[in-house]
Amino acid sequence: MQLSETRLSERHRSTLDQALEAIRTRAHWSPHPEHPKAYGESAPADGLAAFEALRGSRFELGQPGTDGWAGGEISPYGPELGIEYPHADPDVLLPAMRAGTGAWREAGPELRALVCAEILARIGARTHEFAHAVMHTSGQAFMMAFQAGGPHAQDRGLEAVAYALAEQTRTPSGAVDWSKPQGKRDPLELRKTFTAAGRGISLLIGCNTFPTWNGYPGLFASLATGNPVLVKPHPRAVLPLALTVRVAREVLAEAGFDPNLVALAAEHPGEGIAKTLAVRPEIRIIDYTGSTAFGDWLETHARQAQVYTEKAGVNTVVIDSTDDYRGMLSNLAFSLSLYSGQMCTTPQNLLISRGGITTDAGPKSYDEVVTDLAAAVSGLLGDDARANALLGALVNPDVKRRLADAAGLGEVALPSREITNPDFPDAVVRTPVIVKLDGSKPDAEAAFLSECFGPVSFAVSVDSTADGVELLRRTIRDRGAMTVGAYTTSPEVERAIEEVCLEESAQLSLNLTGGVYVNQTAAFSDFHGSGGNPAANAALCDGAFVAHRFRVVEVRRQA
Repeated sequence: MQLSETRLSERHRSTLDQALEAIRTRAHWSPHPEHPKAYGESAPADGLAAFEALRGSRFELGQPGTDGWAGGEISPYGPELGIEYPHADPDVLLPAMRAGTGAWREAGPELRALVCAEILARIGARTHEFAHAVMHTSGQAFMMAFQAGGPHAQDRGLEAVAYALAEQTRTPSGAVDWSKPQGKRDPLELRKTFTAAGRGISLLIGCNTFPTWNGYPGLFASLATGNPVLVKPHPRAVLPLALTVRVAREVLAEAGFDPNLVALAAEHPGEGIAKTLAVRPEIRIIDYTGSTAFGDWLETHARQAQVYTEKAGVNTVVIDSTDDYRGMLSNLAFSLSLYSGQMCTTPQNLLISRGGITTDAGPKSYDEVVTDLAAAVSGLLGDDARANALLGALVNPDVKRRLADAAGLGEVALPSREITNPDFPDAVVRTPVIVKLDGSKPDAEAAFLSECFGPVSFAVSVDSTADGVELLRRTIRDRGAMTVGAYTTSPEVERAIEEVCLEESAQLSLNLTGGVYVNQTAAFSDFHGSGGNPAANAALCDGAFVAHRFRVVEVRRQA
């Protein structure tokens, strides 16, 4: 079946218009349902069956340059996936990807956006299948994999498409007649055309924990702005992005474009192709989520490319005072526990005055706050079935090692405990650890000013809230932060914290006590990261995230 522009417009023009309105107003909006039942009665069984059918097979894509097969994914829940993916020879694949660029550029911003919307719609129809793929590569519990890996990731992809469309259409397309009066002489007249032209091949370097949520913004921002996209997944999380590539190639072909505009670059164990690909001259854009060390390497060495990185940060919560002590504890307990703290937005450092805080339940000492928070986490995760649904599984052995090492850094206020998952007995499931540290001691500072990715939090005692605010400033400036939280009933303290975040460019959440958490953001309304501190050089998603992926090329002709 061929997809005409008319058919694509009938299907998706209204959705794009609503997305454009949402990024303008920042109001809540999503075209992608969060509830599993919204996808039809047979969708859960169909999605699981589709996922199971992929296991133990070769994942054919039909892309050029395949010189072998690569794989080796093992689910954090235990089972081997046994899927082999095409291994590409870049000397063959990259020229093939560039071959379709001209037609894709000539399609223009509107048609490119419609094609991208169709890709996302088809992914959305298979959300249950994608959920199992995300779950068994990232270790997320099923419901989180369903929502974060499905509708929330699709929202972020569509948000990027909307921003791409908005930025590209600021300049008129088609011919523009220009006339400059010259008094008694004939006017100077030119006919001008303006074309949004992509920079070249975009390289997406996927992450292990959120392959679709972190991957879709860059993928769709680049594709919608006229660039071919080479998807290099994390070797432990290939399947969700491989499925995405397959859908994209199918839609591109049906719409009359070269399917090689989107391709997969799987790698053999230990091959490390990201470094090789990143410095090739054909690669003009790079999107990366992962460690600071490799992010810094990309920014330094991939000089031919526009590089977008999300790296490590030290997320911090300042606890000064609260008028809802129980709500604060409950909110923080959930934030620390969700997906075993394996989110780039999870709070790590809790800054608490050693003199205590004021609350609606009376004054609370530093020790009481930490003890009560530990009790809130224990209560939340006391039932193993509920704990498994919140925690998921540890994504890799490095997280388990960091968790074990953290217990030796200070006084343990809440020890981690092992939980058995009856459905997946090989899964490594651990509850969070909370460690008490003295913020005035240099050895403690060395610990809490380094990111400890995973279910590890530090209750850091500070001399006063003012000292905590200054420590917050230093943390953001030197280490970066994807999120900042604060609890205070003081307008002066609130303003001081807000001023720090404005000056150091960090996203702030104040006094969250209900069902919104510091480590969750909503597409079309919330910005993920700011691009203004060391944790990330871009925000998901704003105009700056898409604007440098294309250039407006002008052609002037004598009228």
